[in-house]
Amino acid sequence: MAQPYPFSAIVGQDEMKTAILIAAVDPSIGGVLVLGDRGTGKSTAVRALAALLPPMKAVAGCRYGCDPADTSSRCEQCAALKPEGRAPRTHTIPVPVVDLPLGATEDRVVGALDLERALSQGVKAFEPGLLAQAHRGFLYIDEVNLLEDHLVDLLIDVAASGENVVEREGLSIRHPARFVLVGSGNPEEGELRPQLLDRFGLSVEVRTPEGLADRVEVVRRRDAYEQDRAAFVEAWKKEDERVRRQIVAGRKRLASVQVPDAARQRISALCMALGTDGLRGDLTLMRAARAMAALDGDAEVGDAHLRRVAAPALRHRLRRNPLDSTGSTSRVDRAVSELMGA
Repeated sequence: MAQPYPFSAIVGQDEMKTAILIAAVDPSIGGVLVLGDRGTGKSTAVRALAALLPPMKAVAGCRYGCDPADTSSRCEQCAALKPEGRAPRTHTIPVPVVDLPLGATEDRVVGALDLERALSQGVKAFEPGLLAQAHRGFLYIDEVNLLEDHLVDLLIDVAASGENVVEREGLSIRHPARFVLVGSGNPEEGELRPQLLDRFGLSVEVRTPEGLADRVEVVRRRDAYEQDRAAFVEAWKKEDERVRRQIVAGRKRLASVQVPDAARQRISALCMALGTDGLRGDLTLMRAARAMAALDGDAEVGDAHLRRVAAPALRHRLRRNPLDSTGSTSRVDRAVSELMGA
């Protein structure tokens, strides 16, 4: 298996890397949408995440990798296990990062009848799909804005319920499918459906590096990686390990991070000033700021955390204003400055 490009070796794109780390610390944020130019490290960052995340415990023999500590979200097989006074057998598995290709069929995504067993043994058996493989991990969709409508509807349903239900060909299967949805794409090639856009917790923008030094460094590092992948990965191993420890510490600290009433008022006042629909923006901004504080090692959420996550959490939730020619990022930054000072 080819060694992925180290996460820490990615030049610039700080907003994208921060959003991915936030989603790794708190999956309830709802995923990350990465929009921008081609060749700016979008897919590289997501695939680098697979090697960066610490392994997780799963029920031994479970095809879905059910969490042994979570009895509320288990497949039918794990739910039927008799405790007998002891915990189920477990093993350690890597956190899955699954690619959903644009040309994937619905059967490939949700799962279907195992035709080989049906023909050879006459047994109706379920062959899990990509949603099952991504359970407790990350589901990555490149060019998500070009995804077919029926798959978009399917993903919206599963992302909302955390469960995949398959009823076809005499099969009736229900299994947990909780994953962090990560999508990337170029806005010039087509817009994302509003229903799916709203499901992403954070939206980040990436651009081609404008500085000469940054462009040269990107090319230099990529060339070094392609010349000797093992040596390049080893050179960045220490830095990637530091980021891994930061994620682990952030996850442990997350539940204890306090969100003061003053911060909650800032969050709601900011969303009101921007005119975001519903309360999903308020909740996402609060969760993202809390995860940011956990990553930074802080005990409570403050203005500094809100400033860093306001644009990713809110820019894709703004209504289009024909009288305001500024972009959504500028509108969020302006509202933050008016509320919290320059």
